[in-house]
Amino acid sequence: MSGESVTLDLLKNKMAEFAKARDWDQFHSPRNLLLALVGEVGELSEIFQWKGEVPKGLPDWKEEEKVHLGEELSDVLLYLVRLSDICGVDLGKAALRKVELNALKYPVKNGSESM
Repeated sequence: MSGESVTLDLLKNKMAEFAKARDWDQFHSPRNLLLALVGEVGELSEIFQWKGEVPKGLPDWKEEEKVHLGEELSDVLLYLVRLSDICGVDLGKAALRKVELNALKYPVKNGSESM
């Protein structure tokens, strides 16, 4: 898969195939997927729980900590993509719309943006 562009549509299709092959569609209701997503966000939070503020790029983290972080971030993303698919929401379009709405809500002042 190296070199292949990863899109939300690719992830959506992979997750749909994965669930179908295992007969998991019956369990993938919006509620169940949301609860699974919340659980994964909790696991992601645990990674940072006692570290205090960490610098961008995580320079002091061990490689295995970064790998674990990647796994938990992926779990969150995959459940979010699956939830949006089951709910019939085009997540990419919804996210772009939200960025545009945020740009209107939080206009640039004095040539710089901060968040």
